Amino acid sequence: MKKTISQTIPTDFERIFHPQNIAIIGVSAKDGGTGFGNGMFRALKAMGFEGKIFPVNPKGGNLDELQIYKQVEDIPEKVDFAIITVAAKLVPEVLEGCRQKGIEGAQILSSGFSELGTQAGKELENKIQQIAAAGIRVVGPNCFGIYCPKSGLTLLPGPDLSRQTGSVAFLSQSGGMAIDLAHIGKWMGIRFSKVVSFGNGADLRETELLQYLADDPETKVISMYIEGIKDGDAFFESIKYTIKKKPVIVYKGGLSQAGQRTVASHTASMGGSRVIWQSVLKQVNAISVQDLNELAQAALAFSLLPSGIFKNISVIGGGGALGVSACDAAEALGIEIPPFSTEQQESIGKFLPKPGSSAINPIDVANPFVSPQALKEILLQAAKDSRVDLQIIVSLLYHYKVMATAMGLKVAEVAPFRELADAIRDVVKTTGKPVVVVLPNPKKGLDDLDITEMLVLARREFLERGLPVFDELPDALRAIGHVNGYFGQRNANNE
Repeated sequence: MKKTISQTIPTDFERIFHPQNIAIIGVSAKDGGTGFGNGMFRALKAMGFEGKIFPVNPKGGNLDELQIYKQVEDIPEKVDFAIITVAAKLVPEVLEGCRQKGIEGAQILSSGFSELGTQAGKELENKIQQIAAAGIRVVGPNCFGIYCPKSGLTLLPGPDLSRQTGSVAFLSQSGGMAIDLAHIGKWMGIRFSKVVSFGNGADLRETELLQYLADDPETKVISMYIEGIKDGDAFFESIKYTIKKKPVIVYKGGLSQAGQRTVASHTASMGGSRVIWQSVLKQVNAISVQDLNELAQAALAFSLLPSGIFKNISVIGGGGALGVSACDAAEALGIEIPPFSTEQQESIGKFLPKPGSSAINPIDVANPFVSPQALKEILLQAAKDSRVDLQIIVSLLYHYKVMATAMGLKVAEVAPFRELADAIRDVVKTTGKPVVVVLPNPKKGLDDLDITEMLVLARREFLERGLPVFDELPDALRAIGHVNGYFGQRNANNE
């Protein structure tokens, strides 16, 4: 049981995020029903939810050999969580039935409330708030619900999300943002503890959920998409409290005039002033990002890199221009790429192909076909510089397409990404210094789909060994910059 600053009733979040039994209210007896209720039923089954599911509809019947109860009060067993998908006008009555049943929480997927801007919609949402205050927690309305890989809960259109649990939480007013990040995370390597699409946020919303996640042992990193808040003071106190414990990444929507108009019709929120928001986020040491991709990249870095500041780095890759761009991007982020001593350059140079290579830092290997073993030795030598906190390797695996074509093979059969993944993992274990992998791919035409396939397989191998992977060097540097900014300020605040 847990009580936070903004709550009026104690809340057992365990029953909400890890329910043993679920009621889905608003299903159809037809297996092929296209409504939200049947969609959630199929999604939970596909995710492998291991608890009991109780379908509910006043007409009764059966769904997938399960009895459909006419009302939630008829269910003979204890129910932890409810999913409500009925028409908006029926929601208050159904929610009250859930409360009387002793259900801890409910997510309301139905729309047609305050986001409409009508008096009727606002009155319906007020009724939801009153029932919630009487003793049941509510996610929504107008939302996609909760995704919790550990328990098998999933978002409305999410039957194929990953069941791998992790340390990243995401709070979102937008259902679309929630499902998009969940899908991005599946291939990018972000593993989630909890994702909550709370829509209009009639009851549970960003402020209280932040406080819960601050003390949630399953969560290491918190990310958020916010369109507007209802209580600025409470939010400020909540995010300030949370950020002292763990990083919070914030993507704030609705900062432009056009965006504010769209926000008002999306979740009935006020977007707010850009200057005020930027000032608040900076003041509390939140990580402010400009879009969902930047949020995802920052979440990946925070979840896979050790906690700390990586002020000096080494960069290993092919091409002089890559080194120049690395230095420019790093300097703009306050990251140094210190040149190696003459002695260290000589030790690195022993493993570099000749001619055309350079061991200064950035290290130019000059050849995309340098063996994984040689790259391992280069990384080991570079790590001997006591100034280097982290290493980045830019691997141009796409060049193996030429070799594969000449051999009549697929590029995945030729590119040594598994050996490289093993080599880099060994470097991290030996040196204790993290290595970030960059896998660029400028060849994205129809005749190069095998390269895309190979890089997907390569990413999986690196991620399985705990190595963060980015598509482009600037993305990797920006994510590292976010990590440095958060821990640098936190350390300064603690001094």
